[in-house]
Amino acid sequence: MYKLFYFPRNASWAPHMVLHHMKAEYELVLVDRKNNEQKSESYMRLNPTGRIPTLVDGELALFESAAICLHLCEQNPHANLVPAIGDPDRPKFHQWISYLTTTVQPELMIYFYPAKHTTDAAGESAIVAAQESRVAGMYSFLDEALESCDFLIGNKISVCDYFLFMLSHWGSGFSRPPLLYPNLGAYLRRLARRETVKAVCAVEGTDLGAYN
Repeated sequence: MYKLFYFPRNASWAPHMVLHHMKAEYELVLVDRKNNEQKSESYMRLNPTGRIPTLVDGELALFESAAICLHLCEQNPHANLVPAIGDPDRPKFHQWISYLTTTVQPELMIYFYPAKHTTDAAGESAIVAAQESRVAGMYSFLDEALESCDFLIGNKISVCDYFLFMLSHWGSGFSRPPLLYPNLGAYLRRLARRETVKAVCAVEGTDLGAYN
């Protein structure tokens, strides 16, 4: 049985949805960020980065959301969440999972944690404004990519869609949230109706009312 160390709506959200989608046997272990539990000695022994999530699979303790999801997909190929080798959609999968996790997600982290990116506290609000503008451009790019598409890759759901749902929800507080983009908003509403998304959001206490 897998064990996922998580906190609601953190970077553990995508792995949680992947685990549910593939009907894997797993246990959720809450890491209380409000009390800085991710920096505790016991957690740091599992994940020396002191960040969430961590997946424990037997003797393996794995961190980084994308690595966790890809590990799960390799062990559970029946879930079809990654195009198989030789599938013409596989290169696009690599493109989009890389874009989401190495471009969009880090820029959002700067938006949420500006104090970690400056020694001038008076400049934090400028960082937030700049980052919202940068990420908004990425949402616009994704909105264009989703024109006439039900999913980000091909005609079926993949790990990329769960990541994009997570990263889009993180932008809900933007002056123009992702739900207001025509293609991206319609796509997110479709995902929010899926059984996996509804079930995981119920467990994590995430209100999907805005997606109705």
